[in-house]
Amino acid sequence: MTNSKNSSSNSSKSNELYAIAETSGQQFWFEVDRYYDIDRLNAKEKDKITLEKVLLLKDKNSITIGQPYIKDAKIELEVVSHKRDKKILVYKMRPKKKTRRKMGHRQELTRVMVKSISVVQSSSKSSSKKEAVKKEPKPKSEKSTN
Repeated sequence: MTNSKNSSSNSSKSNELYAIAETSGQQFWFEVDRYYDIDRLNAKEKDKITLEKVLLLKDKNSITIGQPYIKDAKIELEVVSHKRDKKILVYKMRPKKKTRRKMGHRQELTRVMVKSISVVQSSSKSSSKKEAVKKEPKPKSEKSTN
């Protein structure tokens, strides 16, 4: 059961190449030359980061789904900046107890720019199978009683 759509050339250019990858315990839809805000990473600005936990990859001709990850697939990211998200208010209250607590939280984020999405094609997939070496069982030594 395959669905195929013929769409205009403008919309197909934006969806030529994308990947879904896992980082920071979440899954993101990555496209080239776009920036994303993910949880804070231990990296400096202008550092290069490589994501190898790619779950799905779509290019012009095909869609590849990993089990669970696609082997040899990479997403190259560049750290643009570190920032903080909007403040959210956390209000805790125990009814009938005069206990109220109001706190705020700002999530630490890293803004990254996707530089490239690539899959390294391995040239010999089936020819590099190694033959299993069979070990011969050692003869049991007879115990001698002295």
